[in-house]
Amino acid sequence: MLGPVAAAHRFDEAALERFLSEHLDGFSGPIAVRQFKGGQSNPTFCVESAGARYVVRKKPPGKLLPSAHLVEREHRVLAALGRTNVPVPRVHLLCEDASIIGTAFYVMDYVEGRIFRDAGLPDVAREGRRAIYDAMADTLAALHVVDWRGVGLDGFGKVGGYVERQVARWAEQYAASKTREIPAMDRLLEWLRAHVPEHEETAIAHGDYRLENLVFHPSEPRVVAILDWELATLGHPLGDLAYSTGAYFLPSDGPLLRGLSGVDLAAAGIPDRAHFVARYAHAAGRDALPDLDFFLAFSFFRLAAILQGVYARSIQGNASADSAGVIGAMAPRLAEIGWSIASGVRDPGGR
Repeated sequence: MLGPVAAAHRFDEAALERFLSEHLDGFSGPIAVRQFKGGQSNPTFCVESAGARYVVRKKPPGKLLPSAHLVEREHRVLAALGRTNVPVPRVHLLCEDASIIGTAFYVMDYVEGRIFRDAGLPDVAREGRRAIYDAMADTLAALHVVDWRGVGLDGFGKVGGYVERQVARWAEQYAASKTREIPAMDRLLEWLRAHVPEHEETAIAHGDYRLENLVFHPSEPRVVAILDWELATLGHPLGDLAYSTGAYFLPSDGPLLRGLSGVDLAAAGIPDRAHFVARYAHAAGRDALPDLDFFLAFSFFRLAAILQGVYARSIQGNASADSAGVIGAMAPRLAEIGWSIASGVRDPGGR
C-alpha cells in the first residue's frame, strides 16, 4: 500500500533525483515519491520516474539500536542472490553517503505482483490457497540450498554458534528497548538459554520469512520476489522454517498480525503446519528437522523483541509506520505464545 511520505521520513527528493541522474543507468527525472505503508523497520519508498518505477529503502532517522537497520547488508545479500534462481528484486546501487538524503540507502527494481497480508488469503479462491503455501515452502527451501560461499557471501555472518548469538542478540535488543515488564519474556529467555541445540547448520537465513514479505505473480501461485532482508545472515535454516509457520499460532482476528489460529484449515483450503513443514523438507532434500520446536519458541521470543523495539520507536516518534503503537503492544502476547510452546502447554504439531 502506497501513500504520502510520512512527516518523520521526509527527505530531500531533489537531492535523490540528482543522485539517481548521475549514478543510475537509464534514469531520467522528474520523480514522484510515495511511501510504502505497513513496514516496521527501514522506511521504503516507491520512486516513479519517466517510464520506470524503483524502490528506495533507507535507514530510519534518529538514534538506532546497534546492528539494526543495516541497509548495506540488505544490498549485499540481494546482489548475491541475484545470481541464483532465488526470486529477489534486482538491485541497482547502494549509497552510503548520508549527506544525500540523510541516511544510507539502496535502490532496487519495483516488482509487480500480489502481496498477501492476511494468512487466511481471503482474496484467493479456496482451491488456490494450498498452492500459495506450497510455493512459500518451496521458495524457502530454494534459498536454503544456495551455496552461500559460491555466491560470495563469505563473511556475511559467522559460521557456528549461531543459536547462542541469536539468543544473546535478541535478549540485548529487548533489554535496550524495554519499556515495561513482560514476565513471559523473562521465563522464555531463561528456557532458551538452557535448551540451545547442539546440532548446527549454516545456510543463508532470511530472518523474517513470512507470507507478507513475499511478492507473488499477478495471476500464478509463484513467488516472484522475497522482500525485507534486514535480518538476513548466515544461520540455521530451521530458524527460518519455524518462524515461517508462526501464523499458525497467531489469532485470525488480531489487529494487524492476523494468523490462522482458530481457522478451520481444511474448510478454508489451507494446508496445516505439518503439510507445510513436510513440503519444505521434501523441497530441501531433508530427512530430519531436529530441534524445530526450540526454533519455534525462539521465533516468538525474537518477534516479541522486535515488536518491543517497534513500540519503543513509536514512543520516540520515529517508527516506520503509523500502526507501530498498536503492533508493539502485541509483544506480551507473542511472548506468552512462545512460552506456551517452550513449556509444553501447546503442542506445535508438524515436527
